[in-house]
Amino acid sequence: MGGKLGTLFARAGHEVVFSYARTKGKLNRLARDAGRKARAGTPAEAAEGADALLLAVHWLRFDDVLKQAGDLSGKVIVTCSLPMNADDTALAVAHTSSGAEELAKRIPKAQVVSAFGTVPSEVLFDVFEARRKATKPSLVYCGDDARSKKIAAQLIRDVGFDPVDAGPLRIARYTEPFTLLIAQLAYEGKGGPELAYRFERLGQ
Repeated sequence: MGGKLGTLFARAGHEVVFSYARTKGKLNRLARDAGRKARAGTPAEAAEGADALLLAVHWLRFDDVLKQAGDLSGKVIVTCSLPMNADDTALAVAHTSSGAEELAKRIPKAQVVSAFGTVPSEVLFDVFEARRKATKPSLVYCGDDARSKKIAAQLIRDVGFDPVDAGPLRIARYTEPFTLLIAQLAYEGKGGPELAYRFERLGQ
């Protein structure tokens, strides 16, 4: 997810730093494939001077990547990470809190927005290619800071989705389980994982 979104952010014109992978070679390949707007770097290098950081790592890696990133005070953190258990069979946090809220507790001086996790990564390039169409798939996001949510909404538009503001960060308690429904339909249902969703208001 992080590699694909970073590639699309770069192709949309943003300066992107890919970081935190098992090998530096993977980061270099991602940066090369994403184009001249992208480069590879450490988490600290990615955080330095960034307008926004995308966190797309396994729940169990949060502490490690945050330690490597350094001081994130004032940073906008867009997370698409689900709080899955070690064998990825169930949510480790649900109902009374969320992975996004727990992340916000760990970095209280940063601004966390939950976004991008509710669609399969396999659909991202197709949505980006169709981004100029009048009708776009929806993508929900939530957070507590208006400026940070505005940044996240623009990133969502840049990738080709219609951003849907779901409210404060606590709404991630609902969007994270919703992600598991989307995953069930994408990977266990018929038709493959190139799946998106759209909300429409009727009767207006």
